[in-house]
Amino acid sequence: MYIQRTMEAHFRRASEQFPVLLVTGARQVGKTTFLRHLSDADRTYISLDDPRILELARSDPAMFMQRFPGPVLIDEIQYAPGLLPFIKMAADRDGEAGRFWLTGSQQFHLMREVSESLAGRVGIANLLGLSRRELDGTDANGAPFLPTSDIVTARLVDETDLSLPRLYERIWRGSYPAIASNASVDRDLYFSSYVQTYLQRDVRDLARVGDELAFLRFVRACAARTAQLLNLADLARDVGIVANTAKSWLSILESSNIIPLLEPYHSNVTKRLIKSPKLYFLDTGLCAWLTEWTTPKTLEAGAASGAMLETWILGEILKSWWHRGRRAPFYFYRDKDQKEIDLLIKQDDVVYPLEFKKSASPGRKSLMHFRKLEGLGLKVGSGGVVCLAESSLPLEGDLASIPIRAL
Repeated sequence: MYIQRTMEAHFRRASEQFPVLLVTGARQVGKTTFLRHLSDADRTYISLDDPRILELARSDPAMFMQRFPGPVLIDEIQYAPGLLPFIKMAADRDGEAGRFWLTGSQQFHLMREVSESLAGRVGIANLLGLSRRELDGTDANGAPFLPTSDIVTARLVDETDLSLPRLYERIWRGSYPAIASNASVDRDLYFSSYVQTYLQRDVRDLARVGDELAFLRFVRACAARTAQLLNLADLARDVGIVANTAKSWLSILESSNIIPLLEPYHSNVTKRLIKSPKLYFLDTGLCAWLTEWTTPKTLEAGAASGAMLETWILGEILKSWWHRGRRAPFYFYRDKDQKEIDLLIKQDDVVYPLEFKKSASPGRKSLMHFRKLEGLGLKVGSGGVVCLAESSLPLEGDLASIPIRAL
């Protein structure tokens, strides 16, 4: 059963403007399903997973283009980047909007090839796993999440069950459609196969990582550090690799949409702000599997409970922006006194501050670091604490408790 994606409206608009559309994202987030659902009957579907088709695309791209002139959906374009100059020539020749739809499961070299070959001709969309609202069928094609009273109020109309056990069940299973939408799928088997596919097809063959076991240790070490400041030296030491290798492998995880790095807010006003980013996983299910949490209950009660909740919250907010084709202007605040604000959303020179708490009744103490923003000369908008409260209540000024189901 197809689950409607928030990105549909944005993609349709882009397809009326650009001759080439590229949907990127991690493996198994639903890129092909999404595009095949949107395809008309006259659009040909071609998968470069087929070795015969791939051989033609690599050995004779001109013949490939004659055989599949478009409209066409080409799946896994990263396996035949030599097609891109020929797609460019076809796009320039007739300029037909939406003629070529492409998917790419990773971006190690793909985005460089796309930017060089298709600059100005391609619309790029980044698809993540299912959001909570997509999964529940309650997502509207409105604005991305901001902690303003009107947006929060509109989103709280949703009465979906998001009790603590239900919430951690979702965190534990993650957002990949095959497992998030089907409770009968064996989670351990799914992620074991997923990691093997990722290591063998993407990392070994495309990224040229020689030591797969060391890379897997590195991925597990990153999972154990989700929602923490990135310390490359510490990460490299724990895995037994040099810092430059850790930096290179981190870029592989980031470009293949396994992790995002949340950048700290910088200001020339003070030198007390730290400059290290925070590391997060884009899928909490994969993160929980890598760190060996065997049930939702043990995860909720364990030491990683708060970090996993923070990771899930950030992911949901990120999806509400990316799936609407919007750049996510996200930062976090941390100074050398270890005073931190989990998320700053900056829009139109206004900063909206957010704290994430595993609490049903956060108090004003949760807002104590928000005052630091005034010293940076920032215009501070509404904000608050995303938490487990059942309703939104004012805490101080334009700051309020924000129930997690408002995401």
